Amino acid sequence: MKKKSKGVVREWAESILIALVLVVLLRTFFFQIYKIPTNSMLPTLSPGDKIFVSKLSYGAKMPFGLGRLPGLKEPQRGEVIVFIPPEEVDEPWYSRKPFIKRVVGLPGESLRIERGNIYIDEEEVVKPEIASFYYYNQGEYASGTKEIEIPEGQYFLLGDNSISSQDSRFWGPVNGEHVIGRAIFIWWPPRRIGMIE
Repeated sequence: MKKKSKGVVREWAESILIALVLVVLLRTFFFQIYKIPTNSMLPTLSPGDKIFVSKLSYGAKMPFGLGRLPGLKEPQRGEVIVFIPPEEVDEPWYSRKPFIKRVVGLPGESLRIERGNIYIDEEEVVKPEIASFYYYNQGEYASGTKEIEIPEGQYFLLGDNSISSQDSRFWGPVNGEHVIGRAIFIWWPPRRIGMIE
């Protein structure tokens, strides 16, 4: 009887260990779940929304600073992404607070905010995911109507609720190395379930 009970305990322990390894692998390389804490992305994302973030889209970061896996693509204008902002990069990895914003400016571009609109290389952005929001000239990087030069490998990120968003207007472009993944789906609460546009 004791042998049988040891066998059952061992089976359970192995099953739990395999499940934990699978969860760690999925969370490290495939997707992560986040809860939206603020109203900076209203109306696209509301405080309390729980979302899936795909790490495969841009390539998952390897643990212990071992680099990044190849991604399916680079971040595109209009996509909503999760990233570590410049002000958090020097914090220990376990205490960094990820942010979520929309990609507005791409590497090597020149960006300007004027009368609530975004201009890229002197052309007004008409993409609905961006043009349907009003952007305020706030922060060190977007005061007045000055041109913002986005360095190679970096992205200019803005919140949809511009008046209440701490974003690239305040701390500048974000290095692509600090991008975690693409926000793809709201899974909670039930009335908000849907793809993130």
